[in-house]
Amino acid sequence: MATSIKDNPTLQQLQDPLRVARVAILIETESTWGRRVIRGIASYAEKHAAWHLLIDPRDHEHRSALPDGWRGHGVIARIASRMQYEQLSASGLPVVDVDDVFEDQLDIAKVITDEEARAKLALEHLSGRGLVNYAYFAPPSNRYSNRRGKAFAAAVQQAGYICHEYRPGYRAGRRISWNEQQRRVTRWLASLPRPVAILAVDAHHAHQIAEICHLADIRVPDEVAILAGDSDDLLCDVSMPPLSAISTASERIGYQAAELLASMMDGAPVPKEPIVVKPHDVVSRHSTDILSIDDPAVVQALRYIQDHAHRGIGVDDILREVPISRRSLEIQFRAYLDRSPAEEIRRAKLERGRTLLGKREMSITEVALASGFSNTTRFGIAFRKQYGMTPRSFRKTLFAE
Repeated sequence: MATSIKDNPTLQQLQDPLRVARVAILIETESTWGRRVIRGIASYAEKHAAWHLLIDPRDHEHRSALPDGWRGHGVIARIASRMQYEQLSASGLPVVDVDDVFEDQLDIAKVITDEEARAKLALEHLSGRGLVNYAYFAPPSNRYSNRRGKAFAAAVQQAGYICHEYRPGYRAGRRISWNEQQRRVTRWLASLPRPVAILAVDAHHAHQIAEICHLADIRVPDEVAILAGDSDDLLCDVSMPPLSAISTASERIGYQAAELLASMMDGAPVPKEPIVVKPHDVVSRHSTDILSIDDPAVVQALRYIQDHAHRGIGVDDILREVPISRRSLEIQFRAYLDRSPAEEIRRAKLERGRTLLGKREMSITEVALASGFSNTTRFGIAFRKQYGMTPRSFRKTLFAE
């Protein structure tokens, strides 16, 4: 869909550095994800481009769409319907999609979340609780891609487990009443082995699962641990219990989408492959606060590590709190978690560090100390060994820089 400057007079005008380009942002502002993507776009425009941003225009039916008669130079959108795709395709403008609902539209540039990395984060978080039963919840819809579920199921199967997917037997677009939806999901939940870890496609559906569990007297997280595939600050915080969620690098997606659109507005072709952005981390809340391990000493040790790893504890500190020998502790950790107590302490410290790197107000030195490392150098070495990049490089992947 890239349009060359010589073929489009409006693009020729952009060669004048004093002329402002008009860019439409067809991304919802109701969600935390959408607002952060838009913030990333605005950050790029502020630093590198003279753009006037048309934010979240809607038609008479409140659908995201380009206004009639709007004369612009480019579009960044979350394309969520065939009608929207056809309108944007007919516009002849450079377009960047920040979602992958339509996987087969090769003429549209894409900047999207790395689904394999999201699945890996989810599985690491849930398996670290000792869980071995997994499920994926995504009712049929045209609002999200099937790739998220496929990636999670593949990760679960590669780890040697079964992923139970919600398959209610109707197609996307069919209207299902609230009561019928509750009945279908309740039956599905009753069919799952317990305890089970459920990855919901997004925060909205994670909240729905939590509500249905409450109505069905299913304990969360003791019987069903719930992880949202993306984060919405309001829904995750006000759910009962509060929801753990994958924190995507939404601001970075917006920034890179703007960067790509700028190049296409200058005549660059549509990339042949999507640009993928790794998610940030798992924001852990009460909905996954479970340890599905039948050894009380191991559970006690893991609880101690979760609560105190950031204080710089060692294995000797665990042994002073837990009535078990060092040898037995080592054997049991290897059996349940496939890692040693020392490795679990380091993992917990790095997980905290990775989360804190998402806080702009904290320096890397402050993050290192708050995560239980004695200095920045030790933190940097451990971080690079675990994640293949420095803390500073990781932080750059999160924000619009």
